[in-house]
Amino acid sequence: MKVRGVTLDGMKIGELSARTGVSVRLLRYYEEQGLLTSERTSGGHRVYDAQAPETVRRIRQFLAAGLSTRIIGEILSCVCGSDAEIEPCLSPLLLEQLRGVDQEMDRLALTRESLAALVTAAGAGST
Repeated sequence: MKVRGVTLDGMKIGELSARTGVSVRLLRYYEEQGLLTSERTSGGHRVYDAQAPETVRRIRQFLAAGLSTRIIGEILSCVCGSDAEIEPCLSPLLLEQLRGVDQEMDRLALTRESLAALVTAAGAGST
């Protein structure tokens, strides 16, 4: 493939989708969010480098951990190697996210208690 007159070995978006199990639409979204990068062929097709499948895997891992795409964008540039070691300077950011999850869990526990009390008061049985 040629990108701006230079031959480039890479994969098109369909191949990246097949390799990662992530839809083409979602890969485009990751690119729009600045999480994934590609070059363009002279015909306008996206071409991804050999690291793209690993980047997509990391994005999915961070999303599964509840991180926003904004936070993931900050973290991705600080991930070292294929074993996803994260630079220590990100600890405060990750700890802040963890505290947010803990607060949400506390809020949900209170919500559940309130709902269980309403179910009991309505005579609907135990929870």
